[in-house]
Amino acid sequence: MRISTYNLRFDSMPNNITVQQSIAALPDPLVQPVFEGITKEQPWSTRRVRVAAHLLSEGVVIADFQEALVRQVHDLAELFGSDWAWIGVGRDDGVEAGEFSPIFYKKSELTLISNDSFWLSNTPFEPSKFPGAGSVRICTAAHFEVTATQKRFTLLNTHLDDQSDAQRRLGASLLLQRAHFEAATTNAPVIMTGDFNSESIGVDAGAYNISTGALPPVPINATFAARFPVTSTQLPGFKMLDLRGKTPRQSVAGDFATFTGFKLPNDTSSWTRIDFVFGGSNLGWTAEGYKVGTSMSDDGVLDSDHRPVFADFEL
Repeated sequence: MRISTYNLRFDSMPNNITVQQSIAALPDPLVQPVFEGITKEQPWSTRRVRVAAHLLSEGVVIADFQEALVRQVHDLAELFGSDWAWIGVGRDDGVEAGEFSPIFYKKSELTLISNDSFWLSNTPFEPSKFPGAGSVRICTAAHFEVTATQKRFTLLNTHLDDQSDAQRRLGASLLLQRAHFEAATTNAPVIMTGDFNSESIGVDAGAYNISTGALPPVPINATFAARFPVTSTQLPGFKMLDLRGKTPRQSVAGDFATFTGFKLPNDTSSWTRIDFVFGGSNLGWTAEGYKVGTSMSDDGVLDSDHRPVFADFEL
């Protein structure tokens, strides 16, 4: 099964161009473009067809996103087609306002059992922002069954804060609690994806280190802990494992950095790895392939300031 996680870059230059108009405006594929002729961020209406075509060409069964506004979610639903469905809510009001962290899934391959959302704050069951965070942060949670095998798994998709390390550490602690609960109560695999805004090393690695067990979690909301309880005897030492490191090395392909910014290809000053696919240490999954794709086309258009991450795993 192939899963992707992709921070889309929110629709920062909205317009009224429809999906069909974007398709009609696509250049002749037989005509050579001006190589790297475009050097700045482009509107979502220019980027969206390329995003969908790229992911579909990679054969993904699950496509997780971050920073998707409601228009972007609906556009992707149109471009992905009727064999796909999606779940998620706008983080600002729990309906459609603000960015989504949606999960798209292929209906012929997966059956959705249940889903919910929670906020990465001190009040996780209502739309809310952690004090000092730059934005409201949310997680989309889902239980799926694989159609061909009837095997089930839990999936968490999220986007941690870009400004507050304290929020990222709290968010990682809430996510780890939920993942641990799901692993212990379902006795099934847990997969987690997202833009953590946290590198795997260095001063901003707190959220990554909490997720992977290198640091202890911080205290979380008592109501959340009570709703998703874990005892000391249930999978002690549970943590999330970075699929990049669990994939056979010969099957790790593509690039390392997942964030590049909208910069010229030779400007690597802000490149970093902050987008991840994790699997629970209770396992039930085997990592078979891992790749960081490209967001750049020959004409210089960057589909996002992040790159898509693809992971292949077997349940």
